Amino acid sequence: MKASDVLPILRWLPGYHRQAMGQDLLAAALVTFLVIPQSLAYGLLAGVPAYIGLYASILPPLIYAIFGTSRTLAVGPVAIIALMTSAALTPLFPQGSPEYLTAAVVLSLISGLMLVLMGALRLGFLANFLSHPVVSAFVTASAIVIILNQLRHLLGITASGSNLFELLPPLFAQLDRVHLPTLMIGLATMGFLIVTRRHLRPILQGFGLPASRATLLARLAPIVALGVSILANWFWRLDQQGVAVVGQIPSQLPGLSWPEFDLSLWRELAVSALLISLVGFVESVSIGQTLAARQRERIDANQELVALGGANLGAAFSSGIPVSGGFSRTAVNDDAGARTPIAGIYTAIGIAVVTLLLTAVLAYLPLATLAAAIIVAAGSLVDWKTFWQTRRYSLGDFGAMIATLAMTLGHSVEAGIIAGVGLSIGLFLYRTSRPHCAIVGRVPGTEHFRNVKRHEVETTDHVALLRVDESLYFANARFLEDRVLALVAERPKMTDVVLVCAAVNHIDASALESLEMLDHRLGEAGVRLHFAEIKGPVMDRLRDTVLLENLRGEVHLSTYAAWTFLRPSSANP
Repeated sequence: MKASDVLPILRWLPGYHRQAMGQDLLAAALVTFLVIPQSLAYGLLAGVPAYIGLYASILPPLIYAIFGTSRTLAVGPVAIIALMTSAALTPLFPQGSPEYLTAAVVLSLISGLMLVLMGALRLGFLANFLSHPVVSAFVTASAIVIILNQLRHLLGITASGSNLFELLPPLFAQLDRVHLPTLMIGLATMGFLIVTRRHLRPILQGFGLPASRATLLARLAPIVALGVSILANWFWRLDQQGVAVVGQIPSQLPGLSWPEFDLSLWRELAVSALLISLVGFVESVSIGQTLAARQRERIDANQELVALGGANLGAAFSSGIPVSGGFSRTAVNDDAGARTPIAGIYTAIGIAVVTLLLTAVLAYLPLATLAAAIIVAAGSLVDWKTFWQTRRYSLGDFGAMIATLAMTLGHSVEAGIIAGVGLSIGLFLYRTSRPHCAIVGRVPGTEHFRNVKRHEVETTDHVALLRVDESLYFANARFLEDRVLALVAERPKMTDVVLVCAAVNHIDASALESLEMLDHRLGEAGVRLHFAEIKGPVMDRLRDTVLLENLRGEVHLSTYAAWTFLRPSSANP
């Protein structure tokens, strides 16, 4: 293994030049402006003081730049992971308490260790168990919970919870206590962000600005909202009229420290940490692969596990919350022309400077502004279109989506993911346990064979060509055996059965034993079992087995070869 395999930074750093540096600095400046309100907002969403979000945006990008394989992925706090953090910790400790902060750091540490371990074991394929419909349903449900969770800051009331049953009752009970100035700030911010998101880009393009530059400026609208809110609060002293603000932020960088080791706490957080790790990894890799494909590059999923794990360890050592790759900051980073991961390092430096020099200004930022920014961002994650499309295409996958949605909204984000993944795996096992099998016949005048129920084909009473459209394993071995025996029972004149295995990529030990038993039982009935079109890797495993040694029939290279062998007269058109 080369050093560059472990430290991808060694692949591109020797060729780093001044032009790339200029582009990275420009991208970093723009991303820094975007990340400031985002980091504060997602710290708030995670249930920790807002400035903890800034802490989580300093060391993690530095570590990812060293170990990551994506040139433009921007790592930091993101909405879904912040919500999952809150959902994991709120039942254990009061939000904002020292115990809650300690647990948030420990959650980062456990997630980081899990991700690094999975990367070392090359377990990147585990993310495949989160199917797209399940992820879409989870994101939609999480976005709804995020919006409801932030209504308290928008309305100036107190309410907390991680599902509809915990959030809705206190919100409705306190509608008569809504703080009007807070609500006005929140609604004004929301209106501004929605309008700029939908209309600013075409307006700027109308003035002759290039599409990429117009998109970039439109994405920086939250910075304008942040600045205006701070100025309004400072000018009218809204905080003295009951408007909640971010408050005092330490004007110092987070110190490096080892998180507390409490075995009982680690046990309580283990499942949540695993789910946070998987969801964060899926989100990061999805974003990274999309951008890599656009640039004709590739990312290494297993190395991304290590890089993301290192970023979370960095968050833990610097008193931060769990992190992941963020879509909006990554999109800005890419649109601004970032050339290398050093852009992330420059962004981290920018956040550190803000933390040191501008905390007195950020202290005046109304929480309603951050809540409005979160609500608008979360609203864009709600995707009912995928529900409708999935319902039309696959009721099974739609059922998994509904279960994920219901469990996330009604119980917790962890329960939603577990329900969705569990149902998806269950559906897969059910489908593959009853593989599609088709009797095929010869298309007249050709060497092609098609389903007798779909095409006009040639068949014969004493030969059955059964195409198996699935790999054979323990869950479907008995089904295939029953299918063949039923076929033989239906056709008294049958003397030969050919299993067409063009779609069989694997035969496990249970299926092998079942095939041996099938050959034996068919032999007792005076029927020979044959195989056709067995793939090379499958044949390699079968070559020295008892099945082929005792097989009463033959192994044929193709279905046509089996047809001509068993019915020679059909070989000529």
